[in-house]
Amino acid sequence: MVSDLVVSDEVQAAVADRRPVVALESTIIAHGLPRPRNLQVARELEQVVREEGAVPATIAVLDGRPHVGLDKEQLERVAKEDGIRKLGHRDLALAVAAGASGATTVSATALLAARAGVRVFATGGLGGVHREWTVTQDESADLGLLARTRITVVCAGVKSILDVPATLQRLETLGVAVAGYGTDRFPGFYLTDSGHPVDWTLRTPGEVAAVMLAQDAVGGPESALLVANPVPESEQLDPALHARVLAEALEACAERGISGQAVTPFLLDQLVRRTDGASLSANLAAVRGNVRLAGRIAGAWVGR
Repeated sequence: MVSDLVVSDEVQAAVADRRPVVALESTIIAHGLPRPRNLQVARELEQVVREEGAVPATIAVLDGRPHVGLDKEQLERVAKEDGIRKLGHRDLALAVAAGASGATTVSATALLAARAGVRVFATGGLGGVHREWTVTQDESADLGLLARTRITVVCAGVKSILDVPATLQRLETLGVAVAGYGTDRFPGFYLTDSGHPVDWTLRTPGEVAAVMLAQDAVGGPESALLVANPVPESEQLDPALHARVLAEALEACAERGISGQAVTPFLLDQLVRRTDGASLSANLAAVRGNVRLAGRIAGAWVGR
């Protein structure tokens, strides 16, 4: 375990007793949603996990101590406190040494969850290879971390503003297993279908658990399993609206000279603003579905 890793009593007991646990990131709470909706969503997602018979393990760093499983007051602190940093796995040692507080991204959440013995993690969309990678060399740290961390991540694909085919190619190169859940198409976060296929399809939580077991049996690199769970068509962002807004936002980036790390937050902000919040609704629909599925997969995993 990470030095000074604080695992809540509930999570620790569930892991020890082989009861289902689902890890949840905290960036969506601190940086992804406006107040007070962020706290409402955080509580809702934990409740969804419990409805599936699993224990929620929301992860964050508080005063330099990584926490796996937050109590009511800690969850409120992440949602309400100003100055909560955004921490990838590269930032963890810096935050610990500085006594800082921060919300964990996919990479930091996956690392801390795995170190605490939690095998299943639910999130919205992964980071990936950014557009114009040949110029910027901009690639999310999520990919490299998942290539060396044995955890099952339930996600709605990668954010649709990224270079999806390049991300899939990068995941293949890194040896990260990818399977569609009930689909042979790779989802596009806000969209049910990114326009790209996946090679493998899993249809039940039991099938996912069987792959997890086979990962351990086969051995090799400690890489992740990505379960790409599409947002329902009825809850996705209208594909035509998505395509139009994204194209206009990319054009605005070029006109304003926006580049590098500033591109992603600009595009996401434009999607929220210019779809009248429809992209945020699709995002939350995807997260809810992923959390529910993760609870079922966690149950199948411990019951195998």
